[in-house]
Amino acid sequence: MSEYAHPEVLVSTAWVEEHGGDDGVRVLEVDEDVLLYEQGHVPGAVKLDWHTELQRSDVRDFIDAEAFAALMASKGVSNDSTVILYGDKSNWWAAYALWFLKYNGHADVRLMDGGRQKWVAEKRAISSTVPAVPAGRYRVPYRDATIRAFSPDVLRHLMAVKDGVGALVDVRSPEEYSGAKLHMPEYPQEGALRAGHIPGAVSIPWASAVNSDGTFKSADALRKLYASKGVTDDKDVVAYCRIAERSSHTWFVLKYLLGFAHVRNYDGSWTEWGNMVGVPIAQGTQP
Repeated sequence: MSEYAHPEVLVSTAWVEEHGGDDGVRVLEVDEDVLLYEQGHVPGAVKLDWHTELQRSDVRDFIDAEAFAALMASKGVSNDSTVILYGDKSNWWAAYALWFLKYNGHADVRLMDGGRQKWVAEKRAISSTVPAVPAGRYRVPYRDATIRAFSPDVLRHLMAVKDGVGALVDVRSPEEYSGAKLHMPEYPQEGALRAGHIPGAVSIPWASAVNSDGTFKSADALRKLYASKGVTDDKDVVAYCRIAERSSHTWFVLKYLLGFAHVRNYDGSWTEWGNMVGVPIAQGTQP
């Protein structure tokens, strides 16, 4: 992993097997399929439900800093904890949780490379026991606005894209990007009135960054992948998908594996943009 710009943000399944129970280490499982944890998980891992625990029920937004601090404490996480995240779908939602922990200023948070898929494939131990963890002590030191983009930011960013100093990355499938696929029946909560993409966005599906076993591709392969679409580390980059879990994965790749200095996640993504009055869209295979 030393080839990456920030290799410290990735750990192997072997590392987790050896150190997951160490003092100061807390392992959290974050799945798209929220029932997987109960079927068996990494021994000692605690469940984090992205839908019910990270999102507010009354406003389309994340929980506030006070609620986040209480949530972390309930999971046995303190400010000085090393948090290891993993999940299904090659760490879709684990990357989303990592982005949100970083948004809340957590210092040491990492992904288990390959996620749940690799752990199971290697036939490592699976537990059905929900661990009892002592409460942590937590306060949010700051919220990092530099890694989050809102729709007005994206509208302003379109000029940077036009001027060649910015890049906009659509990480959805080619069918979603082109507008050929409006609805995703498996995700009814991710609907939008219009199909297509944000003008100027290039199509680089999130899964292009991972190998068949769920691990990340080499730094060289990743650099070539993004550079081939004009996404380079000298640009201000914004990534989006439908509800930000896939774009969190790409954000992680660009910021931590490739070391991009300026990369933000547009968490409103297409479910906001595709429903918003007065904003432009494009269809077809070209930006």
